[in-house]
Amino acid sequence: MTKKCCGCGAVMQFTDRHLEGYIAENKYETATICERCFRIKNYGDYKNIAKTNDDFISILKSINGKDLVILVMDLFNLPEDIDIIKENIKNDILLVLTKRDILPKIIYEERLLKYVDKYNLNIVDKIIVSSNKNYHFDELIAKIKEHRTSNNIYVVGFTNAGKSTLINKIIYNYSSNKPSITTSMLPSTTLNSIEIKFDDELTFIDTPGLLSDGSIENIVSVDLLKKIVPNHEIKPITYQIKTESCILIEDIFKLDLSDNNITMFISNNLKVDRYYKTKDIPNLVSKEIMVRKGEDLVINGLGFIKFTNNEKVIVSTLEDVKVYTRKSLV
Repeated sequence: MTKKCCGCGAVMQFTDRHLEGYIAENKYETATICERCFRIKNYGDYKNIAKTNDDFISILKSINGKDLVILVMDLFNLPEDIDIIKENIKNDILLVLTKRDILPKIIYEERLLKYVDKYNLNIVDKIIVSSNKNYHFDELIAKIKEHRTSNNIYVVGFTNAGKSTLINKIIYNYSSNKPSITTSMLPSTTLNSIEIKFDDELTFIDTPGLLSDGSIENIVSVDLLKKIVPNHEIKPITYQIKTESCILIEDIFKLDLSDNNITMFISNNLKVDRYYKTKDIPNLVSKEIMVRKGEDLVINGLGFIKFTNNEKVIVSTLEDVKVYTRKSLV
């Protein structure tokens, strides 16, 4: 009989320690989670499992068209596009915007809710939450019960959006069952679909996080990723630039500009330096980008920078990290 890990959804096996789902043979019958999940939960010892979105698309396509889908998006790291969701999911969608506690409190939530209308999805409702603060969870449960059309609720989204944390918090707060899904800030923690019973009438189905093309989270070390992913409310950093300047973040991102007012929304755990001339950083790839007044410069997975003037700037990033502009979020 096939046995799945309750933490990541991988099929458990005892033949190869290097493959997903491994558990020692003498523990196979009694174990509920694989060795990888055990080490993540107890030691923070993350083991990477190479996956691509092709591995997960079949899961999206298998979702019953009558089931409600909760699409989870990270407010701090909103995706540039969600074509992979549009192409593979036609269900009614309850959009849940997570990590409200990360963005500054002064940002109007009405603006954030309106901003995501650009994705043009089949959204039946939307809500902003914070799993860390239990923010709006009573309202979230009410919306789930209002819009569900079957016993199954699928939870989908990109990696590190907070899907598994959201389900665990719902189960912990409102169900007699115990939360069990393994969570971490690292990509591909959940490897297969996981069914979590809420009660006799409702089951949440967690799905693997989709990989965001060009995200810095996919290529940096674990130690650096822990600094990149914010764990508390961001305090924006503002610079008034009147002469040639270079803004450097941890030797992984460099911005050269000369006449602007910018506000940076990044983790405050990151080291930021300003220089009054350019600085050569090996291993960074440079390009020119025109950023207009009222736009954000987005560094996928790292954060975003709000501009108040038009300017052609030079951005330098690690290879394969996507940098683009968008209408300002704040």
